[in-house]
Amino acid sequence: MTALDRLFSEAFRIFFFLAGLCAMAAMALWGWWLWQNLLGAGFDLPNDLAPSQWHAHELVFGFGMAATAGFFLTAAPNWTGRPVAGPGFFAAMAGLWLAGRGAVLGWGTVPPVWAAAVVIAFLALLTERMARQLIRRPASQEGLFLALLALMTLAEARVLLDWLGLPFGDAAAGLRGGIAALIALIVALGGRITPSFTRNALVRAGAAPETLPQSRPWLDRIATAAACLAAVLAVLALPERWAGAAQLALGAAQLARMAGWRSLSVWRNPLLAALHLAMLGTGVGALMQGAAAFGLGAEIGALHLSAVAGVGGMILAVMSRATLAQTGRALVAPWPVALAYVLLPAAAAARWAAAALPEIYAPAVLVAAGLWTLAFGLFLASYAPAFFGPRETP
Repeated sequence: MTALDRLFSEAFRIFFFLAGLCAMAAMALWGWWLWQNLLGAGFDLPNDLAPSQWHAHELVFGFGMAATAGFFLTAAPNWTGRPVAGPGFFAAMAGLWLAGRGAVLGWGTVPPVWAAAVVIAFLALLTERMARQLIRRPASQEGLFLALLALMTLAEARVLLDWLGLPFGDAAAGLRGGIAALIALIVALGGRITPSFTRNALVRAGAAPETLPQSRPWLDRIATAAACLAAVLAVLALPERWAGAAQLALGAAQLARMAGWRSLSVWRNPLLAALHLAMLGTGVGALMQGAAAFGLGAEIGALHLSAVAGVGGMILAVMSRATLAQTGRALVAPWPVALAYVLLPAAAAARWAAAALPEIYAPAVLVAAGLWTLAFGLFLASYAPAFFGPRETP
């Protein structure tokens, strides 16, 4: 089997690789555009879109959805006991995803209706494939994931309809809703795996029962419900304070349930610490988004804190851990990836500072873009052997 054959042989290989590539390349192009335009030289992106909307769209629906596809298409066989697809499907979906990135980058040069059709087709086909799998063996948690995937598709549709000048279009609502839906996925999934993986590691280390993580199902339900409500409110562009109240509830519930997860006990284990850091970013970001909805703080800074530390951090943590597990490698983060786990919260802090302190906007936003790009570059360089190489035998 060639390296290219291996890349397309399993969903996590191709889609996690594409997610990392998109995260690095899209942010690098955005950072270069910012650098040039802040210096006054300036250049235009090769499309008719507002540059900030291209940037947001590609990180939410390009990077975010590639990672989501890799996770869902890898996890579904475990949920249902049936294979979800084969290499031909993965290759076709990867090609469709790549075509979508080109369509958005060349929006205007590529006829917009055709570009929109290509972009929405990836999400629609992913949702259809997951629905077909899960309907055979429905479960509440996986059903929630499917509902959030459908909400992501609706959010994407709102963005594309706005760009096409059609009714129901609202790019701002679609982009914010897309981020909120990804956060809801993270709240639900992270609330399951973070305490579970932490418990397993501590049990293997011989920890006493009273020191193990404790989950409170009622807090889990509140956090998940608040995250889902915030996502629906964002996609539908309902009153900002409604969404703000949901974000405050999410942040409070998220931090409250983390109080029982023994986060400080895993700081020496980067794979586990990354999960806890991302869940912390989700909670703090939600509180700050909620406060901003009531006039306290900069909304764009709070949104980036959630997106970078929460969404970006959890995607990196899950991709790096799952790839090691799926390829038979030891569950030990390579040191460059351990560094990347720290770079993302630093990038989030820099981007928040750029919004909170206008006098340092230019250097802070460029630092944030650089740290994010470096983090995913380290991930790609470290995990290339896992994506392209054979499984290892422990």
